[in-house]
Amino acid sequence: MATPKIVLFYKFAPLPDPEAIRLWQLALASASDLRGRIIVSPHGINVTVGGDLPDVKKYVRATRQYPAFADIDVKWSSGTGADFPRLSVKSRPEIVTFGASSRIRVDADGVVGGGVRLDPAEVDALVDQRGDDVVFLDGRNAIEAQIGHFRNAVVPAAQTTRDLLRLLDDGEFDDYRDRPVVTYCTGGVRCEVLSALLVDRGFSEVYQLDGGIARYGRERGDDGLWEGSMYVFDGRMSVDFSDHAPVIGQCARCGIPTKNIANFPDVDGRDLVVVCDACVAEHSREQ
Repeated sequence: MATPKIVLFYKFAPLPDPEAIRLWQLALASASDLRGRIIVSPHGINVTVGGDLPDVKKYVRATRQYPAFADIDVKWSSGTGADFPRLSVKSRPEIVTFGASSRIRVDADGVVGGGVRLDPAEVDALVDQRGDDVVFLDGRNAIEAQIGHFRNAVVPAAQTTRDLLRLLDDGEFDDYRDRPVVTYCTGGVRCEVLSALLVDRGFSEVYQLDGGIARYGRERGDDGLWEGSMYVFDGRMSVDFSDHAPVIGQCARCGIPTKNIANFPDVDGRDLVVVCDACVAEHSREQ
């Protein structure tokens, strides 16, 4: 029986014909019977897909044959294509919708003018050297951070990625302009854009966590600066990096510790809430 796997990767690179890339990716992923989400834009590609291990490997090998994607940084995790409802392959103006397509430039090396890339060991070293002066800025939506975030991180009140741009332009983070700021997100794509927007606004010392939370958790588990569970955009909803991951989320209904996130109270709705299984079950019985 084949081992199921989920892969996460992105690549910022100028794509002169995003629609051609979209059709090619649709054909590749469909032929490998994968499910998940692929977004293509003039700025590059953003992918989270899952399936049986041989099929996922076949898809990754074929994707790397395109020169701009030859060096994609792939993060692997346990999961299946069944964690996604279907395969979605779309072309959009941005691979992450900040609403800043005209303010972001990319070249073969990625986003132009972004923060300095730090791997997990370098992030830890920066904190060892600079202590509480280091600011971790969460580049995700606020709901994601409720079940996991870096220790003492700044978590913006963002419901969508567009909100991050609005908060930045409104000066919400300006108190940190002269401090070392480390942007982070799930796999690295959102914080790469955010770091460039911070530099553009005049922040003096900006870093980005290379590979995002996914890489940090894989290398450090729960024995570093990360606390809690990582939210993911599929049926798993969250993943842990060890068998001793702390539960830092709190049920919005009863207040007990939980890492469970669900559409609540409407299971078919769009509003995600941190809510324990018991409260979900109780609400169902009340209907």
